[in-house]
Amino acid sequence: MPAAVGLLPSDPMKTSLAWLNSYLDQPITADQAEPLLTDVGFPFDGLDELTLSTGAADTLMDVEVTSNRSDCLSHLGLAREASASGGFKLVPPTIDLPASTGKPVVELTSVELAEPKFCPVYTARVITGVKIGPSPKWLTERVEGAGLRSVNNVVDITNFVLLELGQPLHAFDLAKLDGQKIIVRRANRGEKFTAIDDTKHELTEKMLVIADASRAVAVAGVMGGQDSEVTESTTDILLESAIFEPLSVRSTSRALKLASDSSFRFERGVDPLGVDRASQRAAQLIVELAGGTLAEGVIRVGEDEPAPSQVSMRVSRCQSLLGIDLDADQISASLNKLQLSPQVEGDTVTCTIPTFRLDLKREVDLIEEVGRLFGYDNVQIKPKLELEVRPKQVEISARQELGRVLAAHGYHETITPSLLTEDEADSFCPTFLKPMALAGDVRRKDKVLRPSLLPSLLNCRKHNQDRGNEGVRLYEIAGIWGDWDGKTCEVTSLGMLTDAHDPHEGFRIARGAMEELTETLGGEAASSTLAFEPVEDPHYAPAAKVMLLGEERGRIGVLNEALKNQYGLQSSVVLTEVDCTPFLQNFPPKRTVGDLPRFPGIERDLSIVVDEDTTWRQVEDCITQADPQMLEDTSFLTIFRGKQIGKGKKSLSLRMRFRNPEATLRHDEVDPQVNAVVEKLKQGVGAELRG
Repeated sequence: MPAAVGLLPSDPMKTSLAWLNSYLDQPITADQAEPLLTDVGFPFDGLDELTLSTGAADTLMDVEVTSNRSDCLSHLGLAREASASGGFKLVPPTIDLPASTGKPVVELTSVELAEPKFCPVYTARVITGVKIGPSPKWLTERVEGAGLRSVNNVVDITNFVLLELGQPLHAFDLAKLDGQKIIVRRANRGEKFTAIDDTKHELTEKMLVIADASRAVAVAGVMGGQDSEVTESTTDILLESAIFEPLSVRSTSRALKLASDSSFRFERGVDPLGVDRASQRAAQLIVELAGGTLAEGVIRVGEDEPAPSQVSMRVSRCQSLLGIDLDADQISASLNKLQLSPQVEGDTVTCTIPTFRLDLKREVDLIEEVGRLFGYDNVQIKPKLELEVRPKQVEISARQELGRVLAAHGYHETITPSLLTEDEADSFCPTFLKPMALAGDVRRKDKVLRPSLLPSLLNCRKHNQDRGNEGVRLYEIAGIWGDWDGKTCEVTSLGMLTDAHDPHEGFRIARGAMEELTETLGGEAASSTLAFEPVEDPHYAPAAKVMLLGEERGRIGVLNEALKNQYGLQSSVVLTEVDCTPFLQNFPPKRTVGDLPRFPGIERDLSIVVDEDTTWRQVEDCITQADPQMLEDTSFLTIFRGKQIGKGKKSLSLRMRFRNPEATLRHDEVDPQVNAVVEKLKQGVGAELRG
């Protein structure tokens, strides 16, 4: 009877009350079981009174189990929770593996693990000379009490162990396995498979199968096949107990529309130490109920059994988060009920996490366990809420201000994936870094952690281009990664893309945005050090280094034709990428505030003709060297090119503002200063004054 598979936050675990009671030192009624389990997070979805085929009566309880609590998809797991909640003693089953009197198992079969990533552990035991027949009364009652149909003694035993311990098992008829061997591999494209429920399927290369020497005999973690199922004629059994990767089982189950009690549990994770325990339990019962001889040893391929991990919790943090005053001894007593073996040292409680508790990884997980057992209904509601007011984190404020400035300049924020293809990563990876790729083949195509934000922005630009959007301006703040001399390097980067039908205008727009960002986030101290220095760069034509606080922080430039064609762009774009660290660290800026000017200033505009390769920085340097008195500010106005100017020349217009803080400035006082600047420009950059 296949279990329903879904994406709900919780799923029903069909639980036999009689079976549950067999693991408690005191039997409980259904009315007692419901509050005990509900209070610790396992509410009931329904109760059914059953009359079994043996004439016995039982109660079938639908218990809701959240997807992270796979340990409670078993009667023993739910009994553990009931014992912790009700203060009962847990009585786990005794597992006593019978003596191995047969041949060594390696002489009877073999296991080849071709896909260890999707099957971390596979074990096989062999029992020869079994007699298949009806199950005894107690086993029939257990299976039917959990809502399943009794089939035969061996099949019922595998279902019994699954529902008892939560570990799925499968029994193969050894004689029906070609070559009497097991191969855990990917399915061949178009490979045919008939499941034990008589449904026929065509498999794909992404699906994991259990195969013999010639064909697939089971879909791994989902369902066995008709060709190797246990029937009345079976005498020799290969008993499988394994771990299958949850995502692989889930995707295969969905694709084939094939679900089972096994896939239901494998999708949620199983206990690594429970693999061999369940195999021993099933072997014990098969020999007891079906006879036969247990082969010597067990075949185990894949990972070794893991050691339990440890997680620590602060008592003070537990009290703060739950809002209840529990001391270390009370907390330790609660955790001890869940078999977490707590050890107290000062303010710290350290727990040894059993391998069946896949959900306990962090301090807050332990705190949740304390809260569950204490009972959230017992937490007193305070008449007043105590809130601690803290200032906003500086980095968050800086990021918000950065976004505000760029939005004011017409830029839209993007949020793009952190993974690129190898070609995209190589196209913008700095020479001193090596790209870092994800291990394995989890992703076939885009598996490189991006060393630059620019490929992502260019892909966004192409996406907008395909939809007819023009005048696009984009930015993103995110991490970039690379391998720097064997060490992982991560930097928070700012990437900007500016559409530029006129590359010069696009360059000025991007530069203006950078200048305002620097002044807004770092103030005068930072903005006074911002500079753009020409540089040769294989990605741009032309390009400049972005200098801040005396160091190179990034690059700005017009994307070259080769890369523009590589990304399929029809128009030019200006790209900027800088290290965000100095911008964020210098926030909030320290500003100098003074009185408003008492006297008016005088502005003088100059238009000078210079060579095309003359930079604004060179012009500024000439003005600085002229050292004009009472010069308050110099600003760029515009650039003009045309026949009147001449080939290889450009007309650059600028504005100088003069002011005397002590008196009204006269024009005849400014004229000598302007003349000195013009003369210095003639000497420094060969400028000619344009009339």
